[in-house]
Amino acid sequence: MQNTGKQRLLSAILAATLIAPLSLLAQSVAIPKTARDVPGPAAGTAMTKEYVQMIGRMAYLWGWPMVNTYNRRASLAKLPGPGLNGGVIPVAPVGQNAMLTDYMRPDQNFIACPNQDVVYGGGTFALDKEPAVFQVPDFGDRFWVYAMYDARTDEFGDIGKPYGTKPGFYLMVGPNWKGEVPAGITAVVRCPTEMAAIAPRIFKDDTAEDTAAVQPLLHQIMFYPLSRFDGKMKTTDWSKLPHFPVPAGVVGEVKWVVPEAYCDELPMVMKLVPPLPGEEALYGWIRSVFEAAAKDPEIKKALVESFITTDKEIIAPLFQWRYNGRPAGNGWNSPVNNAQWGTDYLNRTATAKSNILENKPTETKYLYRDFDSQGQPLVGSSLYSITFPKGQLPPVKGFWSITLYNEQHLFHPNPLNRYSLGTKNKGMQTNPDGSLTLYFGAKSPGKDKEPNWVPAPEGTFSLYMRCYWAEQAILDGTWLPPNVELQIRR
Repeated sequence: MQNTGKQRLLSAILAATLIAPLSLLAQSVAIPKTARDVPGPAAGTAMTKEYVQMIGRMAYLWGWPMVNTYNRRASLAKLPGPGLNGGVIPVAPVGQNAMLTDYMRPDQNFIACPNQDVVYGGGTFALDKEPAVFQVPDFGDRFWVYAMYDARTDEFGDIGKPYGTKPGFYLMVGPNWKGEVPAGITAVVRCPTEMAAIAPRIFKDDTAEDTAAVQPLLHQIMFYPLSRFDGKMKTTDWSKLPHFPVPAGVVGEVKWVVPEAYCDELPMVMKLVPPLPGEEALYGWIRSVFEAAAKDPEIKKALVESFITTDKEIIAPLFQWRYNGRPAGNGWNSPVNNAQWGTDYLNRTATAKSNILENKPTETKYLYRDFDSQGQPLVGSSLYSITFPKGQLPPVKGFWSITLYNEQHLFHPNPLNRYSLGTKNKGMQTNPDGSLTLYFGAKSPGKDKEPNWVPAPEGTFSLYMRCYWAEQAILDGTWLPPNVELQIRR
């Protein structure tokens, strides 16, 4: 009987426990709902050299494009006004722009992979200091686009022919701007970072007549501080820009990211560039190591060593096209997320290293290569060809071209002053069957073929196809670019 009584007592206690409020049994930890609810690295935490260098390598790959863009802007900050660097590259003080009046000349090393299909412009901005007004003239049927980039090298505006942008005045503002939009402004374009860069691209063909025809339009392409806006279309004769001297003897593109200075530069950039959703933890890891390096010389030494190693082992190889994007058919590679990178840090940095400030795929589809159809490096001492069958030119609403670059991704000066072939070239000749064959090599393929020839250096070179305002067949890979065939090995 006693056991029965005990059993009844235990059963009663158990029943009471089961029906008791859950709040009396345990206190649950709140599930994080925002990034602020998730703790990060604690200050003062001990770090091994290997851990510091692991974070350093990631920080270098991730932040390389942003340090690159900020250093470019800093180099322009003290300019007295718009002008041409070395008489070639359009540059301007922060808050303004400059324009070329013709194709970019070959004697420049400020930027890699320029083209000779468009007239370029350029400018950088500090939008938290003051917004910028920009003018859009009536381009008619001419292809044009104002590519606008934030500090991450993402495009943040849809301004151009593919978007049906109307002539008028537009306002470019930073993430924190809350001012009133003046009367006369057609639309506002908001940049997600305080830093912005612009690179207008205006198509023209290779004739003197079209060069003259485009000048009045170029004169109206102006970006200037909001305080100067008066509702009247301003003009500048860009042909009268002063020339600014540049250092002599530099081979290849200017080195905008220096590993030894990165420890000081990246933290400054991170203060100006807020994290994307999901990047908060990454910011926390990087900051914890950089803050430790600021207090401990040995940690800083290990960090700088990681930057130097990463620059050599990870960043430098990204200059090769086979490490850019993904296979696009017949030996070509192509990026997918260009100018809308998000967390695609690898391709963001690869493009910043090899060809910074690409357009979005809806504006331009890029395809490139360093090898022929047999997987051998392209060498100017040999002769190569690309043949487009009849009716199978790149399907575009804008234009297309194939540009040849030397091993530094710059133009190779040549007597023909020709660096690419495509829509702009009015002298190309088709084959009897209606196909089009282009030739690439250091020596002429023959007098009859020279209109379709791009001279190459004797050494290695690369080929770069641009398809502006590409049709869907290019974007989804239905259309495949022709392979590069070896014609003569010398």
